[in-house]
Amino acid sequence: MPRHIRKGDTVIVTRGASKGVVGEILRIVDEGDRVVVKGVNIQTKHVKPTQSRPQGTILKEEGPIHASNVSPVVDGKASRVRFVTKPDGSKVRVAARGGKELHVLHGPRKTKK
Repeated sequence: MPRHIRKGDTVIVTRGASKGVVGEILRIVDEGDRVVVKGVNIQTKHVKPTQSRPQGTILKEEGPIHASNVSPVVDGKASRVRFVTKPDGSKVRVAARGGKELHVLHGPRKTKK
């Protein structure tokens, strides 16, 4: 099934504690259909002291959230995504709100001669 979001997309969180936060997708985790969004679901990890870090440290990093809880942002609002095949054979993601092209998935298809 095609994904409605891709790495680098600007998305808005539609469910959960970070609802309404807008951020960029940093990476997509295939296991469990999860995504990591910049500035969302910040998790704190306490790291023990090592020779390279004698004091130890506290790391704060983004944790994954489910892909169904984010939507692409178009004109500041969440939008669903449609997949449209153009007459030249290229497949494009199009926002349902306004019809703006989000990303070309692949170029024109080659035809047999």
